Amino acid sequence: MSVTEKKRGLKKKRYIVPIIILALLIAFRIYLPTLVKNNINKVLANIPGYYGQVDDVDISLYRGAYVINGMYLNKGTAESQIPFLSFPKSDISIEWKSLFKGKIVSEIIMTSPEVIYVFEDQKAKSGDADVDDWTKALTDIVPIDINHLKVHDGKVAFVQLSADPNIDLRIDKLELTADNLRNVVERERILPSKIRATGVSIGNGKVSLEANMNLIKKIPDMDVSFSLENADASALNDFTNYYAGLDFNKGTFSLFSEIAIADGHMIGYVKPLLTNTKLIGKEDGFLEVLWEGFAGFFKFILKNQGTDTLATKVPFEGDLTKVEAGVWPTVINIFGNAWIKAFTGNIDGEIEFKDALKKKNLTREEKSELRKKEREKRKKARQIKNG
Repeated sequence: MSVTEKKRGLKKKRYIVPIIILALLIAFRIYLPTLVKNNINKVLANIPGYYGQVDDVDISLYRGAYVINGMYLNKGTAESQIPFLSFPKSDISIEWKSLFKGKIVSEIIMTSPEVIYVFEDQKAKSGDADVDDWTKALTDIVPIDINHLKVHDGKVAFVQLSADPNIDLRIDKLELTADNLRNVVERERILPSKIRATGVSIGNGKVSLEANMNLIKKIPDMDVSFSLENADASALNDFTNYYAGLDFNKGTFSLFSEIAIADGHMIGYVKPLLTNTKLIGKEDGFLEVLWEGFAGFFKFILKNQGTDTLATKVPFEGDLTKVEAGVWPTVINIFGNAWIKAFTGNIDGEIEFKDALKKKNLTREEKSELRKKEREKRKKARQIKNG
């Protein structure tokens, strides 16, 4: 073989190796979505007592992301065909802005996710999996810690199929944003993670949630306020008929709550309000009219006549394994609303994170955080006062 032929052979080998590597990379890229999909389906199949599946996975290497399409999870013993979790589209990517802060974390954007709790399906049965089993499996699908979560057009529902008619209590059009879940920024804050959510309840009520949390702790600390305003009370008839044997012809229902948790200690309240409600319907049977009239009588003597509002406040306090509502405070609050003054239709703003703290000696950081919240609270109060 001549020298010229040898040089030609070396040139061919020099090009063949990169071509082979390139071909392997292309083949791997083509197969990668299937590989990820099979891995996710394997994780879902190995959850004790549950089954699930993913329809498709799209990979976007240039932005370090993948999209999971058509994912669902349900209990193995579920009699209904309604998925417990349904995630039509979940976009999972690296949160690039956190890289500049020295943290490798992810962000998830979920479109139209649904969580539907079917009462009959979720009843505890022998051999059931623990909640930690499926929640851990879902977090394992995301290989990097989640720092930012966004939900668009979500749905949360409680369904009871054994009731006649079926009970369906739900929140639709759920919009949720959760930031700094892994405490990448504002590390000095006691409650560094901010969560905001809005939605529409059954009866077209306005739902709002605001929370500050520390989710890194084993038992998370949190300061949460929740409100459901002006839902059509008649939309609750399936629920109230089944559990109390009464229904509403008109009126609105609202619910306000504040909860604080610190070091496993919880304190808070729930405040339901019924406004301008009427219970008795023209077509009800005799026994139904009798019962609803009885309930209506007590509604009359316990409501504030000036605002036509029936309300109470249920305080509760305790650790997370044993939270008890105060019975006598609840009774006192009923009559306090009826004969002393009406509860205002809003969050009272009286529960704060410091109220849940068992320790009297706060750290310097805790004191600084609480002073900051006090300033924000006073500023907000002045803004409301000044219109």
